[in-house]
Amino acid sequence: MKQSQTFQGALIALVILSLIFLVVERVVGRGRNRVQPVIRKGWFTDVVYWFASILLTKPLLRLFIILPASLLVISQITTFDLLKLGQYRGYGPIGAQPLWLQTIEVYLLGDFIGYWTHRLFHNGKWWPFHAVHHSSEDLDWLGSLRVHPVNDLVNNLSQVAPLLMLGFNPFVTLSTAPFFTLYAIFLHANVNWDFGPLRYVIATPAFHRWHHSKDREAWDKNFAGLLPMWDLLFGTFYMPKDRYPENFGICEPMPKGYLGQMWEPFAWLRRRGRKVNPAG
Repeated sequence: MKQSQTFQGALIALVILSLIFLVVERVVGRGRNRVQPVIRKGWFTDVVYWFASILLTKPLLRLFIILPASLLVISQITTFDLLKLGQYRGYGPIGAQPLWLQTIEVYLLGDFIGYWTHRLFHNGKWWPFHAVHHSSEDLDWLGSLRVHPVNDLVNNLSQVAPLLMLGFNPFVTLSTAPFFTLYAIFLHANVNWDFGPLRYVIATPAFHRWHHSKDREAWDKNFAGLLPMWDLLFGTFYMPKDRYPENFGICEPMPKGYLGQMWEPFAWLRRRGRKVNPAG
């Protein structure tokens, strides 16, 4: 019964987001976006990712959150009863800070961790899992959902677990996951918005779509999920003012369907495949 309700909620959310981005990409952003069909190549695969993420990956992530929670209990920082009742509010000097200050710190640190985790997935044995996400050749908001579960779990755990262990308020900490997910959906939208002078302050669709470009000069650029200052600081910022990204995808072969893409990273590692295009 609960699974059925979750599926219905996922379906309703998909319909609502589809309508919102139909307006964003086809009406508001018209004339400054890449021309591609609404039901474009890979559309059905990405819809499968949407339901699989909500029904399978997210419940698995909640299970993995038990690990940092258990460490807090073992360290006698809190108890399972307080966690279960939602009465745990963090610990130490960090947990004693005002919520507004914790919120600023959590999102700064979360984005900083996300930047380096993203860079990690552009290297060695991590790349095949990340390449799944970058296999979309017709990129739009729905393409943001094409994320391998290994990639998704590592991303979320690497951002949430350290912050919980540092003592931040768990409600503030856990709020980063849905926020960054929704913002990532926006960043993949088929619009070339760069927010003018704010292009160096906050990540934009133009900023992130360059990250997905197959153009050689865009490889390994624009890793930040929210604040481009990390890319500016570490030399990975790329967003030319005179043109917009058009050429998306990866140079390596990738199966078209969901199940094939689930297995491909493991097959890739078995073949000891080497990364050809680091963009993703």
